[in-house]
This record gives sequence, structure tokens and C-alpha cells, in this order.
Amino acid sequence: MDGHEIPWSNAIRYLGVYLASSKNFSISLDYAKKSFYRTFNGVFGKVGRVASENVVVELLKTKCLPILLYGLEACPLTKTQLNSLNYVISSSFSKIFNVRSNEIVDFCRYMFNCSNIEDILSMRKKNFLQKYCSLENIVCVLCRNQADVQLASLDT
Repeated sequence: MDGHEIPWSNAIRYLGVYLASSKNFSISLDYAKKSFYRTFNGVFGKVGRVASENVVVELLKTKCLPILLYGLEACPLTKTQLNSLNYVISSSFSKIFNVRSNEIVDFCRYMFNCSNIEDILSMRKKNFLQKYCSLENIVCVLCRNQADVQLASLDT
């Protein structure tokens, strides 16, 4: 193109989700995790030791989690990717409560109602599919059967 090289990339951004170069459809979570950590560290740096843990956890859930989970309800994730996302949340809780024990981190997540990533994504996917099935545009109508099948599998 005009004598310029086209740069090679292992991921491309489309609608805020990074698609990874792969044999099968795959996404890259690296950028979402980097954005999450950047936001979390910014919030924690401003209010971390001044505000109560309740406030910091609520800020994590309302400001940071949406950045991490953006668009993932429409993407297939592997077990490794889900574990990676759970680690991101657990490491944030570890920093908030200044603990290293996984059992204590899990207890803190339970006490502050911060569910497992699989449960959060399942609920988000269910909401996404319900809204998708209610739309009347031609693409949604054509794909409604597949959406209904996925929605039924989430209900079981």
C-alpha cells in the first residue's frame, strides 16, 4: 500500500473485542485484562487505603468489571480463559484485603457477593440472548433459532 509495509498483528480489534489470529474463532483477553488492571490500579491508588473495603469493592464491581467483561457474553471462552479472568478478580481482592491465601480471597469474594466469572458471564449471556430474541430486525429474526437453543441450554 503506497510502498508502506503492512504491519503484522496477532489480534485485531472489532467492536471493542480483540479477535486473535487462530485456526478457530478465538479472542484475546490480554487487552481487556490490561485495561482492567489500569483502571483498578487508578481507583485503588486514589481511594485504596482511605476508603473502606466496601467502597473499594463496589468501585471494582461497578467501574472495573464492566471493562473486563465487555462483549464477552457474545464470545465463546475456554476454561483456561475463564480461569484467567477469575485470577484477575482474585488478585484484585488479594490487593484490596492485603491477603495471599486463596481461601481467604474466595471467602471475601463470597462475602462481598462477587460471583465466579462463569456465573457472571452466564447471567450476562442470558440477558443478551433475551434482548436479542426480542429484536425484530432481519438479522435477529434469521438467527433467533440459534439464540433460542443457546438460551435453553443456559436455563438447564
